[in-house]
Parts: sequence; C-alpha cells; structure tokens
Amino acid sequence: MTPPAASSRRAFQAQRRAQGGNPSPSRAGRNLPAAIGVGVGLGALVIATLVIWKPAFLILVTAAIVLGAVEMIGALTQGRIHVPYVPTLLGTALIVPVAYYAGPEGLVLGFVLASIGILLWRAVDGLEGALKDVAGGVFVLTYLPVMAGIAMLMLAAEDGVGRILTFAIVTVVSDIGGYAVGVVAGRHPMAPSISPKKSWEGFAGSVSSCLVAGALTVPLLLDGPVWAGLLLGACVACFATMGDLSESTIKRDLGIKDMGNLLPGHGGVMDRLDSLLVTAPVCWLLLGVLVPVVTVHG
Repeated sequence: MTPPAASSRRAFQAQRRAQGGNPSPSRAGRNLPAAIGVGVGLGALVIATLVIWKPAFLILVTAAIVLGAVEMIGALTQGRIHVPYVPTLLGTALIVPVAYYAGPEGLVLGFVLASIGILLWRAVDGLEGALKDVAGGVFVLTYLPVMAGIAMLMLAAEDGVGRILTFAIVTVVSDIGGYAVGVVAGRHPMAPSISPKKSWEGFAGSVSSCLVAGALTVPLLLDGPVWAGLLLGACVACFATMGDLSESTIKRDLGIKDMGNLLPGHGGVMDRLDSLLVTAPVCWLLLGVLVPVVTVHG
C-alpha cells in the first residue's frame, strides 16, 4: 500500500509537470506586482504599529501567528497528522503575549502548559495515532508562537522598537536580495530536490544584502558597532535560508505548493513567516550579547 505522504508528493510533482507549459507570472513563478504591493502594505502596517504603540504590534504579530498556525494545522492534516485544534490555537494565541508581558519564564511556562493541554485533549480521543498528533501540535507550538515569543522578548526591551526593526529589515532584505539575484543570475541550484529555484547565486545575494543591512541598521537604530551589524547580517542570511528550505521540505513532504493563498503573490501567511521565525532567536541572542539594551532615564 502506498504511504499517504508518498502519494501526496507524487500528486504534487504530477501537478507541477502538468503546469509546465503554462506561462508563469514571472521568471520566479509569482505575480510580481501583487507580491510587491502586498509586501509594501505589510511593511507599512508593521512600521505603523511599532511606531504608534508597541502593544498594537503585539496584537498584529499574535494575529499573524494564529493565522499561520491555522495554515500549518491544515497542511499537517493532509499528511494524516490531526493536530488537536482547540488547545493548539489557544496556546498559540496566549504564548506570544505572555512572552511579551512575562518574559522568558512566561514563554517557557506557557509552552509547557499548552503542550500538556494538547496531550490531555488528544488523550480523550483514544490512543490510535495519538503520538503523531500530539507531536504535530507541539511542533506547531514550537515553530510558531515560541519563535514569535522570542521576538516579543526583543520588543519588550526599552529599545525594543529598534531591535524589532533591525531584525525585520535584515531578514526581509535577505529574502529580497536572494530573490533578486536568484532571478537574474541563478545558475547553480542549492537544493534542487527541495527548492529548485533557490540557487547559490541567490544565497550570495542574500548574504551581501544582509551584510549591508546589518551594517546600517545596528549603528543607526541601536547605536551598536558596525562589526556587530556585519556579524548579525551574515548569521541572519544563513538562518533565513535554512528557514526557507525547512518550510520547502515540509511542503514537499506534504505535497503542497503553498501553505495558503491569503496573500496574493506570496501564498499563505506561513510562506512569509518562515525565515522570520527561524531568525528571531538568532537576532535576540546576538543583539542581546553584542548590543546591550539602552536604558532610557526619564
């Protein structure tokens, strides 16, 4: 009997082959005008909420993470992993604000309690398939609200707006630089079986862009040294690429192209969060060590 995951992968590959003769919206396979419009709109929303009122940004992030969790749960369901819906979404919605208001201890406690809730909720339905369902729920918690919660630890600092802007700008620039260089000069695939369009030339574009972005944002937004920005940029480029490849691996295994279709030209919310989620712990750690929090005396 053919395993469901293998069947899904073959169906996905057959669908991609069938679409081979159809013209793509762009060389990189996306509707570029729509992608730019959505990207600019999201960027403006992020900056506006950050500048006006930090809790407004917290609400925006929490909403995005909940939507991402809904997409991820739906994707896992296609792989016959039935994540306990209610406790997973409830935990997702609570962990992010708890991290902001209660710090690292609250983040850890929230994750533990939510994981226990998933276990108990799933136990009511019996033992068959329980292990993979519970593991799927804990995976969703770890991948989304825990990573986003770490970003909220940066936001909670006195110079949190600068830290979040630095983190977001450097990570987004990684995606933009990699995409632009990959479309124009991409010749050598980085991981053809996972993401055929991701090339080593694109990765070089990500690294170069991140180095410049880090060297500018860390001194300007956080009053840190240029060398710290360069180190941050190099690390973010590597981890952002790993985040992209990790989600591509998940999608390939589940036999889907995008996690959703909410964002025109981008796919789903998760298709935009993947690199941000993976780089959040890296930025929190590096900025915490290399650029101490500036205490403002009022």
